[in-house]
Amino acid sequence: MAYTVTISNRDNVRYQVDGKRSLLDSLRDRAVDLPYGCKYGGCITCAAKLTVGEVDQRRQVALNNRQINDGYVILCVARPTSDITIEIGVESHDKLYRNPFLDPLKPYELKADIAAPKEA
Repeated sequence: MAYTVTISNRDNVRYQVDGKRSLLDSLRDRAVDLPYGCKYGGCITCAAKLTVGEVDQRRQVALNNRQINDGYVILCVARPTSDITIEIGVESHDKLYRNPFLDPLKPYELKADIAAPKEA
């Protein structure tokens, strides 16, 4: 299934992508210059902000609940499940990073396996 990806902070340029491939691979195939690191969803080098639409990013392990709720996706594992609009680049990272000493995460912002104490 093909979907349209609009990059809103790059003059609303649009690309057709295959829903079976990661957004990172599909966009890089179309000469969109995107940073990436691990390519398995374990870092946030390729993070982007999803502003419209839905993606499947079940394979990502780098984002916490706060980042997901703020709309961040990991492009190397995210696959579109609808037409989407994203913001890319550091200018989209306004809420991605935080100082954990000045703004510690609340328990509900952590991933379930981190927030719940381990049973003995």
